[in-house]
Amino acid sequence: MAFIEIKNISKTFHSDTDEAYHALKEVNLEINTGDFITIVGGNGAGKSTFLNALAGSFQIDRGSIFIDGQNITNTKEYERAKYISRIYQNPLDGTAPRMTVAENMAIAIKRGEKRGFSSGIKKEDLKSFEEQLKSLNLGLENRLNTEIGLLSGGQRQAISLLMATIKRPELILLDEHTAALDPKTQKNIMKLTEEIIKGKKLTAFMITHNLQDALQYGNRMIVMHRGQIVKDFSKVEKDNLTTTKLYEILSELE
Repeated sequence: MAFIEIKNISKTFHSDTDEAYHALKEVNLEINTGDFITIVGGNGAGKSTFLNALAGSFQIDRGSIFIDGQNITNTKEYERAKYISRIYQNPLDGTAPRMTVAENMAIAIKRGEKRGFSSGIKKEDLKSFEEQLKSLNLGLENRLNTEIGLLSGGQRQAISLLMATIKRPELILLDEHTAALDPKTQKNIMKLTEEIIKGKKLTAFMITHNLQDALQYGNRMIVMHRGQIVKDFSKVEKDNLTTTKLYEILSELE
């Protein structure tokens, strides 16, 4: 049995109106443990809606979602946080900009748990945060008491990667998480992303408009169009594609 099973999920926004929009249409997908799947498609293809459906941002109209045999279809977004973590396009989304790096990381280690009031961050946690930040080689281990909103976009996304994986998730969702960064920083964050996913043996989805990244990273690539998965490329098939060929495939769908 596949680690994650997505069965016939559909979502229509503004249903029963003239503006009804069928964002997802009978989407089916099986994901194995450790799959790193890149997702490409034009604007309005349903990519972010698909990730939102997995994250539980809204209730799907039909279908079901299973993780490791457990039906999470009707669970709330905060309940899914114990299984699923997410990194957004905006480096400030998913973090509290006026809180320090240490405070943000302290919140992250409680993901999916009930949170009570405490008198501060434990010394052992601070030591752990410092060691993890040091592994990034960005000098961030010296910025634990800095408000996260004062850091650069690349630094914030690097910390977001740590926060999203500080408690190993069953699934990590990367929603164009390098799109707002400059080219050099994009490369650095993608290298870090791959290292973390491989090192922690994570299962991951990554939306990207960078066709080179879509081909270079991951072991599968799906193409979405008008709310459906229209192509599912294996690692071998993906390796035999060029960005030019992939662009042609996407253009033919328009």
